[in-house]
Amino acid sequence: MGERRVRNAKVGSSILLGSTTPSRAIADFPDMHDAPLLAGLKVIDAGSFIAAPAAATVMADLGADVIKLEPPAGDPFRHLRNAPGNPPCDVDYGWLVDNRNKRGLVLDLKNEAGREVLYRLIRDTDVFVTNLPLAARERLGIGYEALAKHNERLVYASLTAYGERGPERLNTGFDSTALWARSGLMDMVRPTPDSPPVKSLPGMGDHPTAISLYAAIATALFRRERTGKGGYVATNLMANGLWWNALHAQAMLCGAEFARRPGREDAPSALHNFYRTADGRWLQLVVIPEDKRWPQLARAVGRADLIEDPRFATRPDRHANHRTLIRELDAAFATADLATWRSRLDDHGVAYGVVTTLRDIPKDRQMLESGALAPLDDPQAGARHVVSSPIWIDGAPRTEPTRAPDIGEHSAEILREHGFSADEIDALRESGAIGADTAATPGLAEPSVPADAA
Repeated sequence: MGERRVRNAKVGSSILLGSTTPSRAIADFPDMHDAPLLAGLKVIDAGSFIAAPAAATVMADLGADVIKLEPPAGDPFRHLRNAPGNPPCDVDYGWLVDNRNKRGLVLDLKNEAGREVLYRLIRDTDVFVTNLPLAARERLGIGYEALAKHNERLVYASLTAYGERGPERLNTGFDSTALWARSGLMDMVRPTPDSPPVKSLPGMGDHPTAISLYAAIATALFRRERTGKGGYVATNLMANGLWWNALHAQAMLCGAEFARRPGREDAPSALHNFYRTADGRWLQLVVIPEDKRWPQLARAVGRADLIEDPRFATRPDRHANHRTLIRELDAAFATADLATWRSRLDDHGVAYGVVTTLRDIPKDRQMLESGALAPLDDPQAGARHVVSSPIWIDGAPRTEPTRAPDIGEHSAEILREHGFSADEIDALRESGAIGADTAATPGLAEPSVPADAA
């Protein structure tokens, strides 16, 4: 890896990332202008499952050198696809999407020699990411204070389930519990008042939370550019869930009264509702501002007569007769297929959303051409595209996706880069500090789910 430089805005000089040594300005290195924005940034991803590692994936997509640190048994996330309810597949799709563009390193942090290796790596690491429980970090000697003394410029990124303070700070959780259930979202999205709570999908809250953690990291790096100092940054699943639900949570804080959401046929606004097409697909209408857009919708569905109908002439009329209007629109949408309705609604400027199925995604032209799906040119990866991290910066090329690493795939390579001799690496291997073998380790027994699920 080349030297990593940023401009120190406070003192007007460039400094090496991970060092306090002044260096030449970036302008002296014209090749860096064509490099990904985070090229040269060194990151250790010591997280497990999704939210924390996915924040490191964003940095990897933008060019950072990300080391995926795993225990000898591997990250239990490698086995998620085998859990009941997840789609069976020969490809480890979760591992691919959340750990692409990283290099794999095995370290046994319960082993003193393994911890010493980490401390040595930390000396020129820019960002350390973890979601291990707070108590476990202290036991393993990888809390902020333990690592920062080896590198005052280190940005330590922490993810927890419920926050760094308060009575539940030591509790563990997943996005389904700490984010989806705790925030009120699980309760509020019941399809009918009598329905049971609605389960979330795996990782549904983790990936947006990863963006929050990435934002915290980027902000800390900006501060470091000005001050030369790293620091501790954090986010948590509960706070992200509350942020998701901020509109209604704030309404409750302001004393608003809530009723259970009605079923589709009883929705209070017919113009903000779901409708089924002749080929069995669904559309969601969002007709806002209503008075301006209502005539456009009526014409789009071939029912211009409804515009002057006294039952629907004004907004209060349409809301008072919402059940009747829903039935009229149900009958209209049932007369044509999805493709026809998309064309008509587009022609009339009506806002809507197609209720996409997973089978639609691989051929979604907008997702492909906008970059939401990135080409994956690696026959070993198991897919032709991968879901992209949702950040683009004009003039900053992204790293082309590569497959996710096998367990400890790059251990020896990484250690050599950090000055470990062949004899030292052999000794570490014999002690178990870097696992029994630094090559791929297929066929591992499935580990139990650890407490580091935040």
